[in-house]
Amino acid sequence: MKTIYILWLRQLKRYFRSKSRIIGSLGQPLLFLLAMGFGFGPVFKRAGQGNYMEFLAPGIIGMSIIFTSIFSGMEIIWDRQFGFLKETLVAPVSRMNIMIGRTLGGATVATLQGIIVLLIALAPGFRPANWALVPVAIIAMAITALLFTALGTAIASLLSDMQGFQLIMNFLVMPLFFLSGALFPLQGVPGAIAAIARFNPLSYGVDALRGLLTNSSHYGLLPDFGVLVAVTLLFLFAGSYFFSRVEA
Repeated sequence: MKTIYILWLRQLKRYFRSKSRIIGSLGQPLLFLLAMGFGFGPVFKRAGQGNYMEFLAPGIIGMSIIFTSIFSGMEIIWDRQFGFLKETLVAPVSRMNIMIGRTLGGATVATLQGIIVLLIALAPGFRPANWALVPVAIIAMAITALLFTALGTAIASLLSDMQGFQLIMNFLVMPLFFLSGALFPLQGVPGAIAAIARFNPLSYGVDALRGLLTNSSHYGLLPDFGVLVAVTLLFLFAGSYFFSRVEA
């Protein structure tokens, strides 16, 4: 437990010490909220879909979480290149504890990012339909963050260079985001996109946030949380397995 706590705390210290990282990671969500929220808002309203800002905000929160959490896996490669990972792996502690500590730290940082984006979304006019459900929404953020941090850890454990990780992430993260229903409703989309979205774990994270914050869920909150928990456990197992085979 001590190892898990130390590694979790180390991830948080890294985050709070890098002010440029905090500001930089908020630039893209803010751009999406303002440019798309106000740009497509009138079109969305004329189509009879209501307030686009209310629809968009949960999707942008999900975007912030997936980008922050899955890219936290890059730190494994970074630590391997600069020797910190070797010092950690040769310590007389379980690799499982090391992986859990790193994953929990990355998930906590991603959840904080999601909360910050939620607060930022209040400025252009977004309001949760029921403030009492906001703590439950934060739980959904945490589960989604844990899921994608574990996925990032699993992928980074198989790679040895930063360029390869970035290439794979670009082919993985962007499709996951754009085909999750974060930017457009999933009702009435072509069957192929609907099928892809159904197998996309981010779809359920975004849908859970949208259901809790705006009372508008496509799949239903129970299926959303069920899929999120099941896939999180699967990715945690995969991340633990691949990390246990890492050679510093």
